[in-house]
Amino acid sequence: MASRMILLAEEDPALAGFLTDNLIADGYGVLVADDKTAALWLLETERPDLVLCDVNGDTLGLIDAVRGCDGVASRVAPDTPLIVLSAQGDELARVRYFERGGDDVVSKPFSYPELRARIGALLRRALERPTDRLRVGPITIDPASRQVRVGETPVELSRMEFALLRALAGEPTRVYTKHELLRDVWGFRCHARTRTLDSHACRLRAKLSAAGDRRFIENVWGVGYRLVGVDPDARGGSAA
Repeated sequence: MASRMILLAEEDPALAGFLTDNLIADGYGVLVADDKTAALWLLETERPDLVLCDVNGDTLGLIDAVRGCDGVASRVAPDTPLIVLSAQGDELARVRYFERGGDDVVSKPFSYPELRARIGALLRRALERPTDRLRVGPITIDPASRQVRVGETPVELSRMEFALLRALAGEPTRVYTKHELLRDVWGFRCHARTRTLDSHACRLRAKLSAAGDRRFIENVWGVGYRLVGVDPDARGGSAA
């Protein structure tokens, strides 16, 4: 199998050199960019398997540029796994990166073996990403295209709204705790005090309800969220 290609967007030459040497030693191909413009050009021309970025003030702009691509008009794949290296260790900064579309945030200073393990986990997850459409009651979810329909009505979802729905659809009617969802969807590794889950769930519920004229997501007070109004027996691995 060809080596997986990592785009390293890093302004610090010393850190870029250290990471490049170690990643290559671990069998990865590495593309290096020292600013957002160079990183976007490499994304379009080389289509890396993962982005590892620390471009300071440009980091959020780089995330937005990747996640905002439609995957058709642009050659940048909008679901490219993305890890942020951040000198900002406070919770607000980390939450901001997650909310804008980062898959993981690693605070400096960091352990290279831990970073390597996180890269490996994200790449494995990308390889295991399901391609079959999933039907849960009247809701059809297409992971490959990120399209969602309620009956015949398409529903436009943000990246994190889609990820939340996909997680809830894994086991219809099961109550997922807030900790589980923040960990599995947003990547939080500790109990974080944030309203991001509640705000995304509220928007997702409103969009699904508008398309299906009924309620599909229930807030189980003090616990978390689950899908409602779907027949668990109607769940299927693929939809015609």
